[in-house]
Amino acid sequence: MPEWSRLKEWPELLLDRSNDGGVARITLNRPDKRNCWNQAMCDAYFAALDIIRADRTLKVVVTRGAGPVFSSGLDLTFLRDYNSGPLGDWDRPNPVVALGDMIRTFPRIMIAQVHGYCLGGAIGIINAHDLVYASQDAQIGMPEILRGSFGQIVTATLLHGGVPVKKLAHIALVGRNFFGAEAMDLGVVSQAVPADELEAHTNTIAHEIALRHLAALEHHKIAVQLGRDVSISQAIQVDQLVGQRLRRAMDPLGDVESYLQSQKGGPNVAYKRPDVE
Repeated sequence: MPEWSRLKEWPELLLDRSNDGGVARITLNRPDKRNCWNQAMCDAYFAALDIIRADRTLKVVVTRGAGPVFSSGLDLTFLRDYNSGPLGDWDRPNPVVALGDMIRTFPRIMIAQVHGYCLGGAIGIINAHDLVYASQDAQIGMPEILRGSFGQIVTATLLHGGVPVKKLAHIALVGRNFFGAEAMDLGVVSQAVPADELEAHTNTIAHEIALRHLAALEHHKIAVQLGRDVSISQAIQVDQLVGQRLRRAMDPLGDVESYLQSQKGGPNVAYKRPDVE
């Protein structure tokens, strides 16, 4: 297991970096409240991303939860207070929605590590990440309709994440939780693994990705975020444009001989380009 150094600590959030390099870790730190999101936690997460943004040696960010659950969703007391004032403009999202949009476009690879429960608005947060690894016994669910809402950010991100409409309706309208293995089948999580392997599995993937060139990682994310909501023809054009942009940042073919040599005998994910910091 990697060793970690503390970069900054807030009452609601912890920010660490791996001593092996390349990986930052954000820990939601309201275990007594099941890591439900409030204004302070959102503010701390935004601040943590600013710290990470300033350090280009940090290429991967893992989000996890302290205690027995990843996150039980939005703090309903916070949400009630937030909505108790005059009716605001529809185009000004609440802090959790704004944070989800920030994570979706943040120029690092974002990984959510999900255990225990992931409910309501927390699903929107993990959907904004590039990768999601969950324990097989993690429980994911939408309780919003039960309390009288519809699932803001969750509905949109599940729908655009490829969950079939009938499955989405079942998740939202019936209101029963589903487990990590089913979430993998639906495409809500990248992989579901045994609970006792989740931490090690996520760390291994994060540190492997951190061996890649940052420009290649950034341009993958640009291509995905620009191409996901357009036609296939437009997505191919986006790929062409992003490819040209990447070539201005690095030479994708600059180490072909060494790369091919490293892959003899099968995939070698430990390969590292010589120009990677």
